[in-house]
Amino acid sequence: MAGIFLAALLVIAAALWWNDTDTAIEVGPQEQEAGVNETEFPLSVPDGFELEVFARVAGARVLARDGLGNFWVSQPSEGTVSTIEMREGQEPAVHGVFRGLNNPHGLAINPANGGTMLYIAEEHRVVRVPLYSDGGLEEIAQLPSGGGHFTRTLEFGPDGRLYVSIGSSCNVCEENDERRATIYSMNSDGSDFRAHARGLRNAVFFDWSYVDGSMWATEMGRDNLGDDVPPDEINRIEEGKHYGWPYCYGNSVHDTQFDSSLNAENFCAGEAAPSAVNLQAHSAPLGLAFVPEEGWPEEWWYDLIVAFHGSWNRSEPTGYKLVRVKLDADGTYRGVEDFITGWHSGTRVHGRPVDLLIYPGGELYITDDDAGLIYRLHRSGGV
Repeated sequence: MAGIFLAALLVIAAALWWNDTDTAIEVGPQEQEAGVNETEFPLSVPDGFELEVFARVAGARVLARDGLGNFWVSQPSEGTVSTIEMREGQEPAVHGVFRGLNNPHGLAINPANGGTMLYIAEEHRVVRVPLYSDGGLEEIAQLPSGGGHFTRTLEFGPDGRLYVSIGSSCNVCEENDERRATIYSMNSDGSDFRAHARGLRNAVFFDWSYVDGSMWATEMGRDNLGDDVPPDEINRIEEGKHYGWPYCYGNSVHDTQFDSSLNAENFCAGEAAPSAVNLQAHSAPLGLAFVPEEGWPEEWWYDLIVAFHGSWNRSEPTGYKLVRVKLDADGTYRGVEDFITGWHSGTRVHGRPVDLLIYPGGELYITDDDAGLIYRLHRSGGV
């Protein structure tokens, strides 16, 4: 019996070693290839992915893609919005198109009508322009200007409305203009301009979940409370809610250094909405994007990728990286881990990531206003 059993094992082993059919033999999960970094910086890239320089654009901040497949990028420091023309078989070509603008930052493409209507948020207004035509800039909304936070960010929501984020005029203060520290929404022609959520000191970027359509925004906390307080935040934005600033931060923690009154304490304990995720103080979270299904590892589906621009007022610098914020099926925070790191090493800053555009197929575009670059992350072996 032992001889028969041994012979059978030898037959099975031979079949596994030499298979003369076209059927692949299941040998269990294979180890992912190490991440490939093709940039000039010492960046750590997720396994199974490659990172490369897609385009060089001075002061690149917000990135949008039109219905013809070309990209548009804002350059506030240059007063310019440029196009990145996609040319088959050639390097993308960068052209400055709209110049002499007032701190242009937010860009949005109306998905209707073929995706060729571009919206631009300058510091003091929102304009729109039909692309690939002789049409000029048309102002559709006026915004408050001046003060410390000049960036205005735009995005069309799942409801077809155009949303704009307006930061505070100060580090911490009582605003005289109620439009500050607020996200507004409007129709695509600028009509029905109304407040969506308040108490957001500087919620520069926002996105909507694939799971339930909820809106999420990054939020930078106030300065001058130390290295680790208050936390930077990610908030789950609901219409009509107040997110605490300037009276409270994080999980509705009362900011007694600004206002120690009982009214402020009661407001923080009651009306103020707590953060969904607390992050390391002074990381400066900016762009965020939900991971879709197609082409991405299943364990990442519906998580958030967030860009940390990096600190300026912390004794030990922090940020300068991308992280993955892990969320469960209900959108509950389950942890954070590094995604791409290395823009800060030792005393040297190589770059500061800003905005993210993510697509099915395992493709992610990242702007960097410090290095003047746009990076492309894609699955190894992908197009």
